[in-house]
Amino acid sequence: MEEVNIIQLLFYLLPAVIVALVAYYFFNSYFKEEQKRRMYQLRAENSRQALPLRLQAIERMTLFLERIDPGSLIIRVKPYNEDQVDYENLLIKNIEQEFEHNLAQQVYVSIECWNAIRATKNATIALIRKANKMEEVNSPDKLRELILSQMVEKTSPSQTGIAYLKKEARDIW
Repeated sequence: MEEVNIIQLLFYLLPAVIVALVAYYFFNSYFKEEQKRRMYQLRAENSRQALPLRLQAIERMTLFLERIDPGSLIIRVKPYNEDQVDYENLLIKNIEQEFEHNLAQQVYVSIECWNAIRATKNATIALIRKANKMEEVNSPDKLRELILSQMVEKTSPSQTGIAYLKKEARDIW
């Protein structure tokens, strides 16, 4: 008799267990989907807030690269004496100051973009140093002429860096 009662009890409990398992499955999947939706909304909100900051950083870095472009740099920074080494150091000092002024922007651009900006800065400094080591350079004016003539012949490092920044801006959208 007791076996019959246990079997009857199992038959009565079986639908309740099945309903409980189905309910658990549906509630679990609902909560997982709800969590995914909340994470998506949070990411979308963060993206909306970060987008203007990233674009502003790209704008500032574009301005930085324009300012250190050898053509605009030598027009903006005039020599203060007749020593070309002093002028070389003055140009490099201006580049370094501009770079330091914009260091915080690296937070808002990709690592690859920041490396491209640093490479552009270093290539510009190397170009100035290389030009100053040439034999025909014996004054700041000759150094300026040589740098300008080199910029006519080939693309400046800044233009390459700006092209990378434009690509970065397109990738954000």
